[in-house]
Amino acid sequence: MSLKQTLAGLALGAMVATGAAGPTMAQSDMTIAAVVFQQDQFFRTIQLGMNAAADAAGVELLEGNSNSQPEQEISLIDTYIARGVDAIVISPVSAVASIPALMRARDRGIHIVTYNSNVDDTSIPVSYLNSAQRDLGNSTGMMAAEFIANELGGEANVATLGFRALLPEISADRVDGFVEEAEQGNTLNIVSQQDAWLAENAVQVAGDIITANPDLNIIYAANEGGTVGAVQAVRNAGKEGEIYVFGVDGTEQLVSFILDDDNVLQAVTAQQPYVMGQMAVEAAIAAINGEATEEAVIVPVLGLSRTDRPAVEEFQEYLQSLN
Repeated sequence: MSLKQTLAGLALGAMVATGAAGPTMAQSDMTIAAVVFQQDQFFRTIQLGMNAAADAAGVELLEGNSNSQPEQEISLIDTYIARGVDAIVISPVSAVASIPALMRARDRGIHIVTYNSNVDDTSIPVSYLNSAQRDLGNSTGMMAAEFIANELGGEANVATLGFRALLPEISADRVDGFVEEAEQGNTLNIVSQQDAWLAENAVQVAGDIITANPDLNIIYAANEGGTVGAVQAVRNAGKEGEIYVFGVDGTEQLVSFILDDDNVLQAVTAQQPYVMGQMAVEAAIAAINGEATEEAVIVPVLGLSRTDRPAVEEFQEYLQSLN
């Protein structure tokens, strides 16, 4: 089965996974609020999937961005409560701090669907859609393990970029999962573990790590922004061919980095943000109609490596088809 067939099957599976059938409420009367917490390509692709599902169903979709600020998230949720939306589809900023506002919305009869991140009170969302976070780290780690064994003689000095201050559990799963697999059959010397999840900050943080560790071989970044910043930092330092980057997320920019001749970005593990967005809106529609929804839906991940250029090019074509 080709990549396009696999992704098409996932998209079709959105209706099945959420138990969606015939509508019991006029969908033209439905209003769903969709909230992201930052504006990178990952979340923009999620938004594209949400828009496609909303357009196909004929429902109104409101878009909001909390910019990773709990106060802004609260303000958005309270605005949507006052407007009387039927559902809120959200990637919460905090597993704990996001609970009170979402609970207020739920208690007003608004259906909550979470994706990408969740809250500790699992009674709030009717459905939670996500990639298996440790799988993201494990997948990239397995590709790194092969690279370290074949290209670095089985030993590497490694730095990691996570986002513990933002989402500690998810960051830990991605970073620990990477290390767990990368060290299989290899010796890893972890020289630095820092937080940097936005590209502009990651350039500086990764640059400082490179300066402080002249024998650094590998940087692993646990999200899109960190990966973009790490690649740029290696280029800025003129360390192409000396320091290699592994990351998470499959965006057009990251895919182009893998295909670039500079040999910096070696591999990433892509989530399926477009499919995740589609499925999240479908789950909200199902909940509004009183239909059954899956409490937790795992969206499969996909490893993309410089060693398999045809697969990377096919994924690039898929991403371009979404625009």
